This record gives sequence, C-alpha cells and structure tokens, in this order.
Amino acid sequence: MDDSSSSDLIGEFTCVTAKLLEARDQVVEFECIHPEKKRKKKSYKNSGIVRVKSCKIETEYSFLDYIMGGCQINFTVGIDFTGSNGDPKSPDSLHYISPNGINEYLTAIWTVGNVVQDYDTDKLFPAFGFGAQVPPDWKVSHEFALNFNPTNPYCQGIQGIVDAYRQALPQIRLYGPTNFSPIINHVARFAAHSTQQNNASQYFVLLIITDGEITDLDQTRQAIVNASKLPMSIIIIGVGSAEFKAMEFLDGDDGVLKSLAGEPAARDIVQFVPFRKFQNAPREALSQTVLAEVPKQLVSYFKMVGLVPVKLPSEKPT
Repeated sequence: MDDSSSSDLIGEFTCVTAKLLEARDQVVEFECIHPEKKRKKKSYKNSGIVRVKSCKIETEYSFLDYIMGGCQINFTVGIDFTGSNGDPKSPDSLHYISPNGINEYLTAIWTVGNVVQDYDTDKLFPAFGFGAQVPPDWKVSHEFALNFNPTNPYCQGIQGIVDAYRQALPQIRLYGPTNFSPIINHVARFAAHSTQQNNASQYFVLLIITDGEITDLDQTRQAIVNASKLPMSIIIIGVGSAEFKAMEFLDGDDGVLKSLAGEPAARDIVQFVPFRKFQNAPREALSQTVLAEVPKQLVSYFKMVGLVPVKLPSEKPT
C-alpha cells in the first residue's frame, strides 16, 4: 500500500510447507519478486525480503472429533412455571395438557431431548422448574427439582423428564417472577467444576422453555457473560405468542451480548428459537434449528481454552 491508498503488488514468492516450517527453529527468509519488474529490468534483484519468524500447523478439530473422542454432553432442562402461562386447568394455558397428552412445553422437551440424549451415555438428566410456589411451605422457587428431590434431580431419559413434569404440574402453584439467572448459575457451577479436569470430557447444555416474560434481565445478562467462559451452551425455546424481544437480545446474534457493567461475552452461547414458527413444521425442523449452534459453540469453547479431544482421531482404541 502507498499514499494513494490503492493496492499495489510489491512482490511474491512461492515455497513448500516444509520450508515454512523451518521457521520453528530459525528465521527463514524469502526474496520477494515482482514478476513485471524482473522481466523488464536485467539488474532487478528483488523488491525486498520476507522474513518468517514463526510457523506452525494447527489442527482444527470438529464437533464429532470431540464427541467421538469421549466428550459427554450434559443436558439440563429448566421449565417456566410462572403465572403468565395461565392456569394449567384452562385450555388457554400454555401448560394445559390436551386430550392427546401434549402441550408446547412437552413437544419442546421431546424434540430437543431426543437429539441431545444420544450424546449422553447415562441418559440421566437434571430437570428443574422456576417461578412457582412449591410445597410444603409454598415459597416461590427459581430452581426446584421437577421430581421434588433436590439431592437427586436426575430423570431417567427424556421420558423421565416428561413424567416428572406431568406429576409436578398439579402439585405446584404457578406464580412469578420469571427469573432465569438462578438456573443458569446452577448449571454454570457444574460446568465450572468440570473444568478442574482440564480436558475436553464435559460440555453442558441448558434448555430453558419459557413464555418469555423475563424479569431479571440484568442478572441474566451477567450470568450468561460468566457462563460464556465455561463449557456451556444455553438454548431458549419461547412458547406462546409473546414478542420475545428480551430473548432475541440475549441471543446476541445482532452483536456481542454485554453485562450491565459492559463486560462482553467471551463467545456466543445462547440460541433462541420461537416455538410458534415451527408449530406446523416437522419435528426435525425444530430440532435442527434449536441445535444448529451447539456444535460450533462446543468447538469454540475448547479452542478458546486450548483443549484437544480426549482421544485424538488418529488414536486407535487398544
């Protein structure tokens, strides 16, 4: 580039990769040749010297490399039981279970869970509710175990989550407010603990299903920014007909999400999908869209912290 701001060719050189890799131990130099000047001027030697101080080959590992290499996907579900969903006994409620046994919450659990569960060997999934008054003292909880067993909130398979949801529904009172940060921080604690292993063996996916009326937006922003430094992704499925402006903001597709204090997320970990867009589409369309970003989010995390697959693709099991 010169002062005219238009691009001019200074020169070029060609070499084999092996020659470039010599720069691992020493500086390697190449003459920069301008073809036109070389052709016209007999005295032309070069247009400068290109000095390569360092060169290395880095392997780009894929999502499947990490999964086949032994990475476990830990799937957790968080279900919105706030009053804005409507009385579960009323057909207008988003929690109303129709005569054929389904509602939008159940469909979302089945659709996403059936794909994710294939990446989890023990098929034990923690499932939580938030925004409801729960027995026996009827205090509002923002991370209660769906099976009412706080020491063991795990459900056996996706069917186990569905069964726990159906059993919990008549035993709780829908209330509020709609706080996301407690359940995000809950899963983030497990993700943070897994990093002590210092290998690519664990990744966490939190599915939040909500009607979208979030009340702790600032705390949720901070929770997401904190979680962006951990092996974790968050999928938010919006049910019902709300605008979901806050969910789209948290998704961060229009720019990097920042905390209230201005700290940017280390990487994009949130995927928001409005359920209504897929009501008349095949289930595969919803699961494809919902899980579209998880593979690259997983790879981006392990690349960020410099972790390769536990078992490299070239390694054969003994």
